[in-house]
Amino acid sequence: MISVSEARAALLDLVSAVDVETVPLAQAAGRVLAQPVTAGRDQPPFDASAMDGYAVNAAEVELHAMFKVIGEAAAGHGFQGRVGAGQAVRIFTGAPVPEGASFVVIQEDVDRKGDLITITDDPGGNANIRDRGRDFRAGQTVDAPRLLRPADIALLAAMNIAEVPVRRRPVVALMSTGDELVMPGETPGPDQIIVSNTFGLKAMLKEHGAEVRMLPIARDTDASLRTAFGLAHDADLIVTIGGASVGDHDLVAGVAESLGMERAFYKVAMRPGKPLMAGRFGAGAMVGLPGNPVSAMICGRVFVVPMLFAMLGLPTAAENLMSAPLAAPLPANGPRQHYMRAMWKDAGLQAFDSQDSSLLSVLAQAEALIVRPPHDPARDVGERVDYLAI
Repeated sequence: MISVSEARAALLDLVSAVDVETVPLAQAAGRVLAQPVTAGRDQPPFDASAMDGYAVNAAEVELHAMFKVIGEAAAGHGFQGRVGAGQAVRIFTGAPVPEGASFVVIQEDVDRKGDLITITDDPGGNANIRDRGRDFRAGQTVDAPRLLRPADIALLAAMNIAEVPVRRRPVVALMSTGDELVMPGETPGPDQIIVSNTFGLKAMLKEHGAEVRMLPIARDTDASLRTAFGLAHDADLIVTIGGASVGDHDLVAGVAESLGMERAFYKVAMRPGKPLMAGRFGAGAMVGLPGNPVSAMICGRVFVVPMLFAMLGLPTAAENLMSAPLAAPLPANGPRQHYMRAMWKDAGLQAFDSQDSSLLSVLAQAEALIVRPPHDPARDVGERVDYLAI
């Protein structure tokens, strides 16, 4: 049985970054930028008015000064002439500042009669002009790798970047195994349950950038498992759920190895999730998660998500745990690293009384996982513990 950190390192060794593809900018949100991209122009591309008002020469701006309005500049329709002494151009937000002007007096600070304006209130020292290139300059880059958020997409659009090099979404094949399982909406037999792990893991892995394929439930037979593995032959990562233990009906490991899987390890010193298996499988990798619902979900968060990061070219340094005080005491921990479902209470974390790995209702209520190292001593209220946000 190996430690969580050893298992994590072994899993990351099984995968590598996937290929790069180019997608339209409109389809790039949530993708991982694979290569740096460069701005094609300055932003703003000209000195632009930051306010509605009048563009004048800054040297002439003072209280009670008068100007003759000689034209108008609007967004998309600049004034083509030059502003001379004693002259002003009516200007609107976003419009190019005309040649000869270096100050925009806001419209609230002037009085206009016909083509004449008078500065009636103190205009202050702000020129109300956004200088050319204030946001970014042509040639400025957005570095990679980078998970593209909505703000990033807006920035790339402003940089006049229409297509984006991103990592291909890693293909993850999810395979639930067991004669006891039926799909949601079906009528289970007296000895059957509804499969849940596959749906939770699909949501988790899709959220972290994977293209997830849910395979049909594999039954506890050699033939059914071989058929399921055949359907997953082109996946970057195969994730099996259940059947990876050592009972008489746990056939996954044997069938996978007969198909060429090279096992990297089996069993991790963690709770929940001890029966975790992994190895190389063809051109990809395979992870065998435990069948208990909470165990599968927590192992997915702790192990499979970092594997996705590696395939997407994102940093995979050990996750920085956060720290918080306890709102309720905890007994001493055993020999395995324990991920305890917890919720916030009175500005601290309180672990749920029951940590049974079959209780999805508790996981659904949990707001964090308290991470306790092996043999962690008893902890009292107010002591700080590490936690993982979920």
